[in-house]
Amino acid sequence: MQFSEFFDVFYQNILGTSWLEAVAVLFGLLSVWFAKKENILVYPTGIVSVMIYVYICFFAGLYADMGTNFFYFIMSLYGWYKWTRKDQSDHHIPITKNSFSQHLVSIAAAVVFFFILQYVLTNYTDSTVPNWDSTTTAIFIVGMWLMALKKIENWIFWIIGDIISIPLYFHKGLVLTSFQFTVFLVIAIAGYIEWRNKLDGKERKII
Repeated sequence: MQFSEFFDVFYQNILGTSWLEAVAVLFGLLSVWFAKKENILVYPTGIVSVMIYVYICFFAGLYADMGTNFFYFIMSLYGWYKWTRKDQSDHHIPITKNSFSQHLVSIAAAVVFFFILQYVLTNYTDSTVPNWDSTTTAIFIVGMWLMALKKIENWIFWIIGDIISIPLYFHKGLVLTSFQFTVFLVIAIAGYIEWRNKLDGKERKII
């Protein structure tokens, strides 16, 4: 496909984008931006976006992503709670990194979620992209959990999932959402760098 043809397809799909998807994209972008800034508004803005995507993904046939967005809703409530808690020193939960064992658990969890979701989508739904849908869902489930715990590795999972989601949503005709994941990818990379700098700064203070 030539660039002019690609742009024409993109433009036509943008014109066909529903206002509901546009609202979900806007709040989704705000949520990731607030996550980058370690701002608790990541959760209320994210809740608005994911509830709209539960509806959108159902009609797009992205059943695992629909379930993922509902899981995001639950995890957003949990993360909102965790980020507001303070320890005995009156400090909020800090940014930390996974230990080696936590790395293994995170990867193992993503693999297990993939096989469970792939089996369910293949045998019990009419999903046309069960493997890719299961892959992104498994990755984002773990990423969301790690973000609620303020583990810096959450950004690694988001980055990988975003890279896969960009062509997936474009293939399903949700071009604006595909563009959203492109922006997500840029913010996720910036988020990782920003959290890494904050974590390094805290470690230097401890030393």
